[in-house]
Amino acid sequence: MEEEPPWKKLRLSLERPYKDDNGEPLPELFDITPDGQHIYRPREDPTAIVGTKLRRVFVERGIDFFDAQKGSRTLPASQTQESSAPDESNANEPEPSESSHTMTPEELYKMRMSLLPQLYIAFGEMSQARDLLTLLLSSSLPTQPTTLPPAPLAATIVDKPPPITSVRAFDAQLTIGGKDKALRAAADLFKTAAEKIEDSRVSGEKYWTDALKIRRGNWGLIPAPLPLGSATGKGADKSSKDFLISFGLEESPPAFRRRAIGRMAATGGDPENALEFPVRQRTRLRVSLTRIHPDGTRQTSHSLLTSLEDGSLDSTLRAAQAEVVEQEIFSLLIKEASSLPTASAEVSERLIVIDAAQNTELRFELVDGDGVAYHNPRETADPTCDLVYSALHVLLLRSHTASKRQRLNKTSIFRSNAAASSAELPPLLQSIIDILQYREFWERVRDEIERVVAALTLAGVSTRVHYDPVADSGEALVASLQAEKNNPVGGEALLRIDDRHTLRFTTYSPSTLTAHLPQATLSIASISQLTQLLSDEISGRLLHRICEIGTERCERVNGTWFVDLLSGRSIGRWEGCVLNFRISFDGDQIGCSASRASRDGHATFVEEYRSRGHLTLFEWIRHTIDSSLGR
Repeated sequence: MEEEPPWKKLRLSLERPYKDDNGEPLPELFDITPDGQHIYRPREDPTAIVGTKLRRVFVERGIDFFDAQKGSRTLPASQTQESSAPDESNANEPEPSESSHTMTPEELYKMRMSLLPQLYIAFGEMSQARDLLTLLLSSSLPTQPTTLPPAPLAATIVDKPPPITSVRAFDAQLTIGGKDKALRAAADLFKTAAEKIEDSRVSGEKYWTDALKIRRGNWGLIPAPLPLGSATGKGADKSSKDFLISFGLEESPPAFRRRAIGRMAATGGDPENALEFPVRQRTRLRVSLTRIHPDGTRQTSHSLLTSLEDGSLDSTLRAAQAEVVEQEIFSLLIKEASSLPTASAEVSERLIVIDAAQNTELRFELVDGDGVAYHNPRETADPTCDLVYSALHVLLLRSHTASKRQRLNKTSIFRSNAAASSAELPPLLQSIIDILQYREFWERVRDEIERVVAALTLAGVSTRVHYDPVADSGEALVASLQAEKNNPVGGEALLRIDDRHTLRFTTYSPSTLTAHLPQATLSIASISQLTQLLSDEISGRLLHRICEIGTERCERVNGTWFVDLLSGRSIGRWEGCVLNFRISFDGDQIGCSASRASRDGHATFVEEYRSRGHLTLFEWIRHTIDSSLGR
């Protein structure tokens, strides 16, 4: 039930107020003088009023009023029977001429009512006679002006006498108060109606201003469907009366395009929510990466979610569009997760868990946008998660481009064979898995190279290394992601040994490693093969360096130095002595053993080098050669 308006709730008490707000009795207004002065009725003592009324009773009714009233009461029944006999005997006797009976108030009232009409009649006759005499006297004195009314013999209308001045003042105040209240209620009603009309005008102007802003921001505006119950027959007006805002991607599936529909809020709504999204789910896509370290600890990092809404119309539409795009990406990830060739996945309604690489777990999760923490300093920031999040959007655009190309080729007259043969769209998830596997593979390759570099550095061998995991520029990487065919990500690693020899390795996603050697180009299939290759190549470079040092130190004895590749030794010969050096790797250390053979063929162990000593490898070799020469 609707609530009554305020002016209908007005209630006016008919009881005359007798006390003010302080509890004091209100004075009774008796009269108002022409100059505006109020005359109040003097207060009377109730005791004095009662005394005056009793005094009037004795004055008007006599001093024996109470005694007469007491004697006139009805006698008992016994006395009535006893007095009945004398009354019958005296019935024939004449009654006395005078009676001492006193009139009661009822009898006096009856007498007054019977006399007053006759007195009024007599008063009317006397007045008529007076008027007649006045008329006759005026006819003999024409010079005197008449004082009679225009119709002296006409009927006279007797009106009710007006109330006293105080009553008229109170009635005037009552009437003015009621009219003032009614006028105020009417004024408030008109004011409220005017405010509503002004608010409606302002809301209408804001509605079209916002519509122009949305159109200026290049957002799509489409006609709104007709309301339910509209006439659709022949000759009916089928033009749309409103429009909708479409912010979905052009090549998105129809289900997601229907979600990407918004509308302008109706006039008179909340000014802070100028846009309405009927099917908005308010979910965001969060990418998480969990890595298990060799010591068993787990490190989890998340992609950084930023709030796109800043109160403007454009930011609100961008936030809603980002939610729909992320939902489409998640739906495509669910389809592709079940058919991954190089990883296993677990799929639920809002969560996808993928074992992307060794000791690496990738999670895609739809989280509530209202409850997510956009900036949490406790969480570890990992640019890889942001890279995956951004790459998914680029790969989605690539899929839409391929879908559009296929759609146009189907409708065109000339169809290309390549377009007709490629019916499948480029995948999203496989490219991400390749990038993560490449990252893990690159870290393992780098760890092996770093182990060798640390061993050489510990031995005092000058070593420099340069890593370039992604050899292409940022523009080239984005272009490779946008290409219809998956292009692998490549990089290289350069190892400089003793400022003389260089080893070059190239890598391609997901796990392709190629070693570029001076004598050949080798494809490496495993980390153990890489370890063996590094050990052999570095040992060969160091053995050649030992030959150079031996040739330099044995120049006076005409010594001959060479490298035996089959046995992995550096051999030096001069008169009466054969000196052999062998390089070995023991974890992150380099070892070198020296042995000397005499003319009779017996080999004697000279000394073994460990990199924990005070001498570098080359200093120890010079010392060993000098000792063998007898210096």
